[in-house]
Amino acid sequence: MTGNNGNGNVFDKIQQSANVNKDSIFKLADSVKDANFKDEETVRQLVRQIALLAGKAVTKEKEDQIVKAVVTNNMPLDFASLSNMFKK
Repeated sequence: MTGNNGNGNVFDKIQQSANVNKDSIFKLADSVKDANFKDEETVRQLVRQIALLAGKAVTKEKEDQIVKAVVTNNMPLDFASLSNMFKK
């Protein structure tokens, strides 16, 4: 393992599986660092941004599930958890 606690490896996997640029991930993360994750519209916009960034279609039903999970604290707010929700 490298000195970056394996974070580089995580981003490499994301880039390979979703063809998402590491810089784009950091830019998105920076844009929402002070976001209110209790606000449904804020979370909905984030879900749409992630889907667009990942090139994944998200149905209205799936978007609603993700938004509900985040807003009601039934899901940790980390990229891996959000990524897993898109895979389901």
